[in-house]
Order: sequence, then structure tokens, then C-alpha cells
Amino acid sequence: MAGLISPDDAVLAAVGEDAVHRVTGLPGEEGPVGLTLALGRLRALGVTGLRVALPAPGHPLGLSGPPAFNARALEAGEAVVCQGAALGLVPEVSEAGPAGDVHVEVLWACLAVREAPPADVPSLGEAERELAEALREATTVLSRLDVAASGPAAEAAVDAYRARAERGREPLAPGYPPRAVRVLELAQRVALLVSVAHENGHGGAVSASEMAARTEALRPVERTARRAQVAAYNAYVEERERRAR
Repeated sequence: MAGLISPDDAVLAAVGEDAVHRVTGLPGEEGPVGLTLALGRLRALGVTGLRVALPAPGHPLGLSGPPAFNARALEAGEAVVCQGAALGLVPEVSEAGPAGDVHVEVLWACLAVREAPPADVPSLGEAERELAEALREATTVLSRLDVAASGPAAEAAVDAYRARAERGREPLAPGYPPRAVRVLELAQRVALLVSVAHENGHGGAVSASEMAARTEALRPVERTARRAQVAAYNAYVEERERRAR
């Protein structure tokens, strides 16, 4: 949308290892269309950038309404909100193919959104400070409760993350400020640790009160990590808006 890379390169980066991404409901188009055509159509409709939303129950992070769009985004756990046109995209992810050769397909539904500031998105500076503070607090509580973060599943998740980093994968598209890259990488590491802690039992937290304390310690960290990821993903659009004022 910013014209820093070609549409084909943008689509390759967006699709990744998925088989295909298509978009349905685009104004002026009948039926689903390929992602390359969809991006071009969005630019023709006046879209100058895309924002990410990562909502969770009770936390409409990055959304601006209306309720129908928010409900679809909440069900998916993610959405994209267009800058420059009152449109948003919600993905429906499915698997297809025979056993042993299953591939992922994504169908994005294009829907009307409300033109309003996205909910609860911090600045990069705020996100970085909140993330560091939440991580310190959670580490103290989880260490006291002796929460386990090891085992085959945990080690596999950490190894996969390290492998992606070692391959030199660019976490953000060209044009983003270095601080956004730093915040995103930290937020993704924190989100990984929270996921690992959730998936590996209660560690030494065996009483009901200790398990409740563990859950309470992880909840704000997970929320802060999502806020930081959204702040990082949306940093380019936010910076362009500030320059235009």
C-alpha cells in the first residue's frame, strides 16, 4: 500500500507457506478474488495502509466497530482494518487436501467498518515500557510458584522460534522504524513464553490458590504482548498519519 515493494512480493510475504489467500466481498468485485487483485482493488478504493487487530474476549484490541465486524473479528481472533477506506478484512482459515498432503487456505471476508480510532492501541514507546514491566512482574510471580516451562512441547516451540530468527526472517515489511522491529520481536518472545507456560501444566502450583495466582500473573502479560504486537504492526501507518497532520 505504501509502494515500497511490488504487489507480487507483498503477496508472497503475506501468503507465506499457505496454499492460497482469496478475498470475498470486495466492492466492485463478484465472488472471491486472488490476493494480488484484491490489494490492487483496495488501493483503487483509496486504501493507503493496513492495521492489524488482535481482539480477545473482553478486549477489542485494534477494532473500531461496528458490532457485526467486531464479532467476526473476535471469533477469528484477528482482523485487518483499512486506512483510507471504511473496510476491514476478517480471515477464515481452513485446511484442504488428502491426508499427508494437507494445505492451508485463507478466505478473507471484506466488510464495512466504522471510521474511528482503533481500540486500546498504545504507542511504540508505551508498548515497550509496558512489556518490560509486565514481564518483570510475571517472572517474579511465576518463579515464586515454580511454574514449569520445559518439556518436549516447550522445547519444540522455542526451537522453532529460534530457527525462524536464524533464517533471517524479516519480522516486518520495508519502511518500518527499527523500534517497531525491536518491540515486535520482544512481544513475540513474551507471547511464546506465555503460551509455553499455559501448555505445560501448573508446574509447582498445585493448590487452587496457586493456580489462580499463576493464571492472574499470565493474563496481563498476554494482554500486554498482544497490545505491543499491534502497536508494532501498525507503527508505519501511525507514523504516516502523524506526518500528514
